[in-house]
Amino acid sequence: MKYLNKLFFIFLFTINLMAGERIITLSPSINEIVFALESGNDIVANTEYCNFPEESKQIPKVGGYSNVSLEKLLLAKPSIILAQDYDKELILNIKKLNLNVQTFKTNNLKSIKTTIKSIGQILVKNEKAKELITGIDNSLESIKDIVSNKKILVVISPREDLNKIIYVAGNNLYFNDIIEASGNKNAYFSSSLSQPIVNVEKIIKMNPDIVIMLTPYINERKVSKDEIKQPWLELPINAAKKNKIYFIDKEYAGIPSNRVVNFINDYKDILVDVRDK
Repeated sequence: MKYLNKLFFIFLFTINLMAGERIITLSPSINEIVFALESGNDIVANTEYCNFPEESKQIPKVGGYSNVSLEKLLLAKPSIILAQDYDKELILNIKKLNLNVQTFKTNNLKSIKTTIKSIGQILVKNEKAKELITGIDNSLESIKDIVSNKKILVVISPREDLNKIIYVAGNNLYFNDIIEASGNKNAYFSSSLSQPIVNVEKIIKMNPDIVIMLTPYINERKVSKDEIKQPWLELPINAAKKNKIYFIDKEYAGIPSNRVVNFINDYKDILVDVRDK
C-alpha cells in the first residue's frame, strides 16, 4: 500500500511538472514572444489585439489596451501575468490582487532582446531565447554596408492628408536602432522620449533621402498606397525627387517582438532597391 501511495505522489508530481505555467499575456508583443518560445499552449488568456499566431485569436480575451478586466484576470487563474510596462495603474491594480505579474520593456532592440531572454528564463526556455536573439543579431549584420549615410524617415500610420498630424519614429525606438545598424541615420533627431509629431515644414527641413511608410492596416482604412504616396511626392525633399518612398504594410511592422527580424528583412529589401536604382 505504501508503495502504491508513493507511486501516486510521484505521478501527481510529474503531472504538475508537465502542466507548465498558466500564462496571461497583456500585449501582442509579449504574446508573440511566448509563442516563439514554444510556450503558447500555456497561455490561458490574452488581449483582443493578440492575433498572431493564428491560434492566439481563439484564446479567451481579458480586454484591450485600455480596458483589461481585473475580474477576467482572476477567473483565468493565472500562475503568471506577462505585460509591458506602459500602464502603471493597471499593473498596480493587478498587484493589489496578489497576482504574479512581470513587466517588460520593448521600445528598442536592446530591451526587446532583454525581454526575450528574461521571459525565456521564466519559462525555462533559455536555449530557444538564445536562438531568437541570435536571429535578430544575424539580421542586423545582414543590413550593413548596403547603402550608407542616408537620412531615413519612418512614418507611422501615414494618411493621405499631410495637413493632419504626422507621426514618425523617434530616436528611442527599435526603428532608430535598425537604421543606425545599417550605417544610416534617422532623419528625425531629438533627445525627447515622447512620441514625435511633425508637420510638413519639419519634414521639408529634415529633407529625408528615404521615406518608409508603415501601413499595416491600410486595407481596413480603404485607402490605396498611391493616395498616401502622392502628396509626399509633391514635397521638395530628396526622397520625393528620387522616388525613394517605400511601404511596409505587414502587421509585424509595428509590433516590437521577435518578429522584428521580419521587419529587418523588409527594410533590407528597401536598402537593396535604393542601392540598385
